[in-house]
Amino acid sequence: MGFVGKTIRLALNIVPRTALQRVAEWAVPMVGLLYRGKGRECPICHSHYRRFMPYGYGTVREDALCPHCLSLERHRLLWHYLMHTHHDRLKELPTMLHIAPEVCLMREFRHMYASKPQNYITADLESPLADMHFDVQSIPMADSSVDIIICNHLLEHVESDHKALQEMYRIMRSGGMGVMLAPIDYSREMTYEDDTITDPKQRAELFGQYDHRRVYGKDYLTRLRAAGFEAEEIDYAAQFSVSERTLHSFGCDKLYIVRKG
Repeated sequence: MGFVGKTIRLALNIVPRTALQRVAEWAVPMVGLLYRGKGRECPICHSHYRRFMPYGYGTVREDALCPHCLSLERHRLLWHYLMHTHHDRLKELPTMLHIAPEVCLMREFRHMYASKPQNYITADLESPLADMHFDVQSIPMADSSVDIIICNHLLEHVESDHKALQEMYRIMRSGGMGVMLAPIDYSREMTYEDDTITDPKQRAELFGQYDHRRVYGKDYLTRLRAAGFEAEEIDYAAQFSVSERTLHSFGCDKLYIVRKG
């Protein structure tokens, strides 16, 4: 692991998330000047680099972070999926709730929803970038009030992911859909969680990150369905050639799509 990777890992683990969000938008692109060139292309911002920057709280992943828009592998994969699979629906500007909004996606959605900004709502517990601030276990929105929910890499942080999922099911309209990605350990049959473990270092060792409350296993789909959703796992990255996956650095995350009948 090089100097940049070590610095990023250190910052992720010691700097408060809200401070990182304020600094990253100008600091990362500056470092990114060292990565300019050809070999990688971000499908979100269309920038080109020799390779992407390293990123990770524990294990640092090489070729992960786009210096321009701050997208990670899963963001680039998800954006490609949405633009090529749900583009027509998104052109209608359905009401979207984006929970824990990623900067790279939020910027694109705000541009997309420029003619109907009220239909794109961002929310987070404390992020200064969000429109609304609330605990996802108790969402202050009316029943059946949104068409699309995007909530990625959040459920592993929540005290009761079942309450959070029930709330998202409640506010989703019939016929609505959601994207709910999470870090999953496919070697585990069942999700592991233990709230009696409070030491940050031990939590990082067991759950992958100091602020995670669980590590999901192959039962993640079952947990999504337990809230009432129809849920499917899509290995979208497998649809691309090795060269395409390398060009965009898609990684190998699977997409988790939920729907309300």
